Amino acid sequence: MEPAELPKQPSPATEAFNDPAVAHLPELKLSDLHFRPQRRVMLPIVLFLATCVSTFWVGCTNWKPVEEASFGSYAAMWRTVQGNWQTGLQYMVAVLAILLTHEMGHFLQTIKNRIAASYPLCIPVPFNAIGTMGAVIGMDGMKANRREIFDIGIAGPLAGLVVAFPVFWWGIVDLNLANMPRHGELQLYMPWVGRWMLERAHPQWADVQWIGLSQVNPYFMAGWVGMLITGLNMLPVSQLDGGHTTYALFLKDAHTISRWFISLTIFYIVANLEHAVMWTPMVVLVILMGIHHPQTADDNVKLGPVRWTIGLASLLIPLLCFPIQGFRQ
Repeated sequence: MEPAELPKQPSPATEAFNDPAVAHLPELKLSDLHFRPQRRVMLPIVLFLATCVSTFWVGCTNWKPVEEASFGSYAAMWRTVQGNWQTGLQYMVAVLAILLTHEMGHFLQTIKNRIAASYPLCIPVPFNAIGTMGAVIGMDGMKANRREIFDIGIAGPLAGLVVAFPVFWWGIVDLNLANMPRHGELQLYMPWVGRWMLERAHPQWADVQWIGLSQVNPYFMAGWVGMLITGLNMLPVSQLDGGHTTYALFLKDAHTISRWFISLTIFYIVANLEHAVMWTPMVVLVILMGIHHPQTADDNVKLGPVRWTIGLASLLIPLLCFPIQGFRQ
């Protein structure tokens, strides 16, 4: 006679997983226990060092990096660096502090929310007046839910402005406004927040809207670049920081906002070709990227009143910081 088969008893682990108290919890995956995304290290380091060189160089040349007096020969370049290295160093440190603080705001939020992302990638441009086109991080944003994409998007601009505002103020206080801009030199348009600071630092020059390169200092230039990049990033389109924020706030209604914004921008450029034509490449790039923000991993997550308040207030950043007329010569 075969022995009777004993009834199988569920293990304590099985009973625990069947407990209604934990049944609603998400499934735990092995990858969640070892969240260490593989990040490229050499490329961020090389780009950072190259951006150090490019911003140092344009600072040494007083933001005129391709003038023959500075760039005509190796001897001329060496004389330029020897004669003005302090300005180059001050500008390099100030502008990179703003850019990296901005990007680290994004990066730390991706770590907090367990979203795979690259280290910050600086973009060196040694032949334009500011020496850089900013910095970016690459991330797997499709895995972020509504709240996470909001936190990641808004953290960069807010962190960057914490550094950019005092740098810009310091630069405005130290502006040399006694002499008018030289004929034919590059002039920078003051954003609204810059004019507000100027009115308090130099009341007698409160009506000045354009600042010539002969009048500036390293901290003003770094602060102006910080305002420009932050204002651009917070425009409510595509996957810019402002696009992330606007979509997290309004979901698919953000697509209507993006379309209206692009339409008004194109109208403004056409109506103000003399001062606004430099924004055309940016508009073309955004259109090629796609003006609509994609859905998040979970659009049903609620933001809460604090995030709503911060998000709505952040929509003012482009109005305050963006130098809408850019520059002229």
